[in-house]
Amino acid sequence: MAKKKDTVSVLDVIQGLSQAAANAYDGAHNEDGDLREIGLRREEGNALLDERVMDGFGVKFMGPILCINYQTQVKLKEIYGGKFENEMNQTMGDISSFLKKEYRKITGKSVSLTKDGEIDIRVENSTRIRSWATAYQMYKIGGIDEVMLVGEDSKNRLDKSWKSFLDQGGWKGKRPKNDTRPKGETK
Repeated sequence: MAKKKDTVSVLDVIQGLSQAAANAYDGAHNEDGDLREIGLRREEGNALLDERVMDGFGVKFMGPILCINYQTQVKLKEIYGGKFENEMNQTMGDISSFLKKEYRKITGKSVSLTKDGEIDIRVENSTRIRSWATAYQMYKIGGIDEVMLVGEDSKNRLDKSWKSFLDQGGWKGKRPKNDTRPKGETK
């Protein structure tokens, strides 16, 4: 199968995006020695004087789809303020643009991430003060054509010896002559 010139290997894209996400750990520095700015809430304010915000993101791959999941601590007044969903959408946009920029630095190539559906936000609390939000956003990865989607038929690659073993009844087939166990016992 001949590859198109604009198509990249699925493995290369997954490795590049995984490395880009790994470069976003808390306290990461870029080549100039400055802190990496991703667009997360932990980057705001003074780390010595302000209350520390715990947040971060992770990525999952589902064929040609990239799922970014983001978790952060929130206060109830932020949730009921009216701009919470817009802030979460903005954070997801910042994370995806960071991944694209970092992917370009790592591989020298560009990758396109286009939103696939609406953002899914879930807010939970442990007390009246402590709450956290988890958001998921799906992105379609551009330029990947050779991905096998879930649900498609796969090739039967069963080894010939295993196939003959299973055709003869497998472990439930005829018992050998030297098997002295009583008939109902299989262990």
